Amino acid sequence: MKILVTGGLGYIGSHVTTLLLQNGMEVVVVDNLENTRIDVLDGIESITGKRPNFKQIDVCDSNQLKALFDEFSDIGGIIHFAAHKSVSESVNEPLKYYDNNLGGLQQLLKHALAKAVPFIFSSSCTVYGQSDTLPISENEPLKQATSPYGSTKKIGEQIIEDCCRANPDFNAILLRYFNPVGAHPSAKIGELPKGIPQNLVPYLTQTVKGIRPVLKVFGSSYNTPDGTCIRDYIHVMDLADAHIASLDYLLKNKNTSSCEVYNVGTGRGVSVLELIQTFEEATGEKVPYEFADPRPGDTVSAYADASKIEKIIGWKAKYSLEESLSSSWNWEKNLNS
Repeated sequence: MKILVTGGLGYIGSHVTTLLLQNGMEVVVVDNLENTRIDVLDGIESITGKRPNFKQIDVCDSNQLKALFDEFSDIGGIIHFAAHKSVSESVNEPLKYYDNNLGGLQQLLKHALAKAVPFIFSSSCTVYGQSDTLPISENEPLKQATSPYGSTKKIGEQIIEDCCRANPDFNAILLRYFNPVGAHPSAKIGELPKGIPQNLVPYLTQTVKGIRPVLKVFGSSYNTPDGTCIRDYIHVMDLADAHIASLDYLLKNKNTSSCEVYNVGTGRGVSVLELIQTFEEATGEKVPYEFADPRPGDTVSAYADASKIEKIIGWKAKYSLEESLSSSWNWEKNLNS
């Protein structure tokens, strides 16, 4: 049996692929390399001693997907990461996000449903919008998304839920991530954005390294203790482990109709200024930053109630914020060195 990982050379996908290989699974990775590099494969192989099956395809292409499933007829689980992921870009280019994120999901589900292949969906805490309650539990009503990116995750969840209801032998898990940070302890894989980073931590590490002149902190007068946005920053290795635990749970309950939703976070809210201070303390490096206008689509505060996934699947975050940020800096230093 093989596990298909779409977007498997991306930031989260590469760490999940690594853990799958280390757990003795055979992995098929597909990626169109739009936001990553082919040499991530070398990093995965260097860590695990194994190289996953790799196909450079676009999941929106129905002919390429059909050829993939014809070649690997024994795919027994799917973990779906392949999607555009920038909140701010989605505000400016909404059709790009609806076409790619929903089109790719629908093409993939056609094959998953045909053979009742257990399915894990990479969702996001953006589906909650600006929640009225903190920490946010899975029972929190979903609000109007604050960005097209968030809308694609919300609609994607609905599509999968509808498919589960219509297909009694199909099961799925929707993982609502909070904010992934960090890198593999080996510093051989990590977050590798092309162009200007859209996420806080890689922009921060590039600034400290001298690639960017200054870190912009978007918004300084939010209704938070220090005026900056609050997020739940989870180490990517913890997040990857949540996928392994979720896959194991799905495979043990295969051919039973279910669609379960889990938050994946630490349960701790951290402001942008607190994250900067923690980075400086953990690494001994100074972060040059300045305040800028708030970005459209950003929520003010979001952090998880992750008790459900701990109770049912047995997963809990283990890494500290200090460990997460130190690993991000080690990865940055290791790049092109």
